[in-house]
Amino acid sequence: MFDFDALSHAMTSQTVLCVGDLMLDEFIYGEVSRISPEAPAPVIAVQRSETNVGGAGNVARNVASLGARCIFAGLIGEDEAGAKLKAALSKEDRVESVLICDPSRPTTRKVRFVSEHFSTHMLRADWELASPASGDIEQKLIEAIVPLLPRADIVLLSDYAKGVLTARVIRNVIDCACKMGKRVIVDPKSANFAIYRGATLLTPNRKELAEATRSRADTKKSIADAARDAMQLADCEAMLVTQSEHGMTLVPRKGEAIHVPAHPVNVRDVSGAGDTVAAALALALAAKADWETALRVANAAAAVAVSKKGTAIVTSSELRRKFLPHAFLAAEEKIMPAGGDLGSHLVDWRKQGLRIGFTNGCFDILHPGHVKVLTAARGACDRLVVGLNSDASVKRLKGEGRPVQNERARSEVLAALEAVDLVVIFEEDTPLNLITQIRPSVLVKGGDYAREQVIGHEIVAANGGEIVLVDILEGFSTTSLVRRARESHP
Repeated sequence: MFDFDALSHAMTSQTVLCVGDLMLDEFIYGEVSRISPEAPAPVIAVQRSETNVGGAGNVARNVASLGARCIFAGLIGEDEAGAKLKAALSKEDRVESVLICDPSRPTTRKVRFVSEHFSTHMLRADWELASPASGDIEQKLIEAIVPLLPRADIVLLSDYAKGVLTARVIRNVIDCACKMGKRVIVDPKSANFAIYRGATLLTPNRKELAEATRSRADTKKSIADAARDAMQLADCEAMLVTQSEHGMTLVPRKGEAIHVPAHPVNVRDVSGAGDTVAAALALALAAKADWETALRVANAAAAVAVSKKGTAIVTSSELRRKFLPHAFLAAEEKIMPAGGDLGSHLVDWRKQGLRIGFTNGCFDILHPGHVKVLTAARGACDRLVVGLNSDASVKRLKGEGRPVQNERARSEVLAALEAVDLVVIFEEDTPLNLITQIRPSVLVKGGDYAREQVIGHEIVAANGGEIVLVDILEGFSTTSLVRRARESHP
């Protein structure tokens, strides 16, 4: 088993140059209410919509979400969709975008209508011009991309056959990268793998490999054989073949093929999963991982991506959970750092009609008094969120010498308790902002507080929730425990 934390740290210091077809992904979610009488097709009652940076832009977002830097080069039209993509990419801290504008073509836009309940795609409408860029635009792309190569640790070509990666652009990028000793990863779309000749690694799916080699490629052996034939065409070092729920197979030029099964996961949406695979693979290889390790990282990243809705990104912490021993999973996935995204937890819990409870504290040294409050709090709700003061917050409230344990240690102890469903670290002196965001049905504190003294009681009451005060357990206080410990060990 490789050291994921060491590899993850190495990945964050890498810079990926990603070149490819940018697109605007829109998802319109709703419930299928009936069959249309005009034409026998489902009618969707629209409830909400999402807009994401898609295509090669989603590769760039995944590189950034994994903690690395991405220089992204692509093409947009002179239209509203192009303006939205440019604005969205400018907000990505770790993405530097170099966008060439072609007024003669529309920005690629894909709108998907999805059943909210079943996560089923009902219809997709595309606005695009799937033809190679003109000679003038092609030259502008080359002149913009080539000077970026010296700053990259690895190059990733994300080909969606929408016009950016013409044969000439591909040739110029691969040849220049090879002269500089840069590895090149290609997520191919053309069935003619020879145009990617000289790349380090190609990542076709099984169908693309079958079409490129005119073979069945439907068993492990036939996939490996077809990949070796394709490698002759592309003159590459290895080929990774993705096979959806059947996992992935990596075939190196030297050595045996390596197959890994897909992680068992509840698939919600496969949109953009290939982008996630390409990003994770490129970063792992840039960080000097061997073929098998890079394959396993990419496979785990795919599992995280398909478990999310829409064009999803994967974080390093989400990826880490796929490699942690099972015994550590429960506590690890219960901890959310300050500023983390609570939304997904809250939305899922509310959809299930669950009653959300909240309590908070420093929990510097966990004692029976704390356990009593937490157990009682969990008994009053279906899911208990515990707000935990950060180290800086504890120091301001309790003074020098506190906390005795840092926030990571305190959060891990809390997360190990069965009564606790989520630990959220907050930087402020009070959890008021957190309570405002969560809007709990139940707010719980120890009985040494009066109802009116409980921070956030007005918010909870205004939303129809209740405040629960739990009788404290006499004789237990973190402050007195710390004092006694220090007096006995001067």
